[in-house]
Amino acid sequence: MIAVLRDNRNLRLLFIAQIISYLGDWFTFVALAGLIDDVTNSKLLVSMLLVAFSLPSFLMSPIAGSTADRFDRKKILVVVSLLQAVAALGLLSAGPGRIWVAFAAQSVISGLAAFVRPAIEAAVPNLATDADELGRANALFGSSWGVMLAVGASLGGAFSATFGRRAAFIADAISFVVAAALIMIVHGAMQEARTHATRQRMRPLADMGEAIGQARRDPVLLALLSSKATFAVGSGVVSQLAVLASDVFHGGDGARGVMIGARGIGAGLGPILASRFVGKDLSRVLLVCGISGCGFAACYVLAAWSPYLLMAAGFVALAHLGGGAQWTLSTFGLQVRSDDAMRGRMLAGDFALVTLILAITSALAGVASEALGVRWAITVFAAAAGLAGSIYLVLTQRLRRTLQAEAAAEAAA
Repeated sequence: MIAVLRDNRNLRLLFIAQIISYLGDWFTFVALAGLIDDVTNSKLLVSMLLVAFSLPSFLMSPIAGSTADRFDRKKILVVVSLLQAVAALGLLSAGPGRIWVAFAAQSVISGLAAFVRPAIEAAVPNLATDADELGRANALFGSSWGVMLAVGASLGGAFSATFGRRAAFIADAISFVVAAALIMIVHGAMQEARTHATRQRMRPLADMGEAIGQARRDPVLLALLSSKATFAVGSGVVSQLAVLASDVFHGGDGARGVMIGARGIGAGLGPILASRFVGKDLSRVLLVCGISGCGFAACYVLAAWSPYLLMAAGFVALAHLGGGAQWTLSTFGLQVRSDDAMRGRMLAGDFALVTLILAITSALAGVASEALGVRWAITVFAAAAGLAGSIYLVLTQRLRRTLQAEAAAEAAA
């Protein structure tokens, strides 16, 4: 997989830009979670931080997907990254009595991020030289989120504890500027040629309607779109990792960083391991997506009731092996199954659906944590994830068999 970065300059630059941007994001997440927890002592408000990371992306996704398909994806990425840098500097004024500023600034950053993900994910197939390189590149790009979550959260906790939370916010702003500079020197085309009319006509709702219509006509696309949404049913537990670290294990930003970083270790390794098993087989993609939800559920229950911080972190890492695999493989399936002219909207719709459910379940997990305690809240939502994963496996069984038969017939031909 490293050969992809060595041989393809454009993918290498885009990958490094994404890595740096993610690093800044997780510096900020740990610092903000600690700030909100210390200032308000509210489990619900800590959960609402994850809502601020996800709900604005949902709201902007219809526009973002259409933009990624209608306009120059490179220019979109550069402009949005610079605007995110400005918004990150707004975090510097957050503090006691002004905690709302933290939510407002992060909401702006997250809303802009809705333009980044579909633009990058839709661009990668055009920068890859063939389907094999696309598969390897997708695993690398998918694992980068988890790796930077692990590195960024762990370093972010130590960085925030050593230099202060304001320094973490400044580092986030710098990361966006560096990412924009790297994207500017990417030379490859990030999309196929468009006519002038196609590029300029913006119809966000109608455009998303076209993507939904295509998914409804293709059961494989519909199953892939449903995959992340099914997984997100129980993903509200993620919002409680910082609370688990502080309330159960009595840690500060360092402990929060360890717990959130463990999530990243699993999310980073999951795509790489799963891609070796799946290859280009979409039936295996659907199978892994369903199994991942069940494994996620079991490991989170074990993490919630672990007696030690490092034991809990280990189970969180195992849970997100499946989480990272599920996220990356479903994205890969959408990349290869959808046309370039529709790909940005398809990926944006996928992201919109999962962020909406994640925002809802995060808020509900915060309410449950206040009422039941963090351990029982995690247990309830993990059980929901296990049930959703089981149902997904049952409902996609016939489709997986059809895809296996098609692949066998193609191989025989």
